[in-house]
Amino acid sequence: MNSRLDVHVAAYEGKSIYDFDNEISLTWYPKRIARVVKDPRAVLDLGLGHGFATELFSDSCERHVVLEGSPAVIQNFKLRFPENRSEVIETYFEEFETDEQFDLIVMGFILEHVDDPLLILNRFSNFLTPTGKLFVAVPNAEVMNRRLGHLAGMLPDMEALSENDLVLGHQRYFTVGSLTKLVTEAGYKIERMEGIYLKPFATSQLLSLHLDTKIIQALCEMGVDYPELSCGLLAQLTPDDSARS
Repeated sequence: MNSRLDVHVAAYEGKSIYDFDNEISLTWYPKRIARVVKDPRAVLDLGLGHGFATELFSDSCERHVVLEGSPAVIQNFKLRFPENRSEVIETYFEEFETDEQFDLIVMGFILEHVDDPLLILNRFSNFLTPTGKLFVAVPNAEVMNRRLGHLAGMLPDMEALSENDLVLGHQRYFTVGSLTKLVTEAGYKIERMEGIYLKPFATSQLLSLHLDTKIIQALCEMGVDYPELSCGLLAQLTPDDSARS
């Protein structure tokens, strides 16, 4: 399948300045999910991306299925992580079908890419077990460094997509308010929302500081309680039966 998504593969080859942020966020949020859902039998994961999260989930569950629409991204992942044991299925999220149900579904930084986030959230509720949980991670338009840029007059619109966003195939940012509205409209109940990585400055500024890994860890831990200031938002969801009835 020749995919229109293949044009974005260069952003996932580990050659960008923003890989610094990506590795922090993408290795942090799976660990937060693992604290809630321990030893799941089957996990359905949407998107390969940089592969960091896939590597972590692959080792923590009995069965790990990953959906990816870009053959080029799949090939890049296999080159970077040749020993990974996850089952990767080449498909668009909008077209995936299965009779299987999963204890855990993870939408890790994919809703900013898709044409219709509401459609995706609605479709995948069908693949959750009755007691299953869905986790959604998305980029936050109001992260601290963007707020600073806006207040300093350097960023007129905090929700405007950057050149790097376009390279990655992003179509939108989220805020605490817009994510809450979206998942509620899709018929989910938010059990918890937390922040992923409190990012005080631009990536180039952070890199110039040569921060100790303990400081990076502390920024991740601080961000948990401040989603509105963090680089990403992590929402823990369950279907709201009252909303669907």
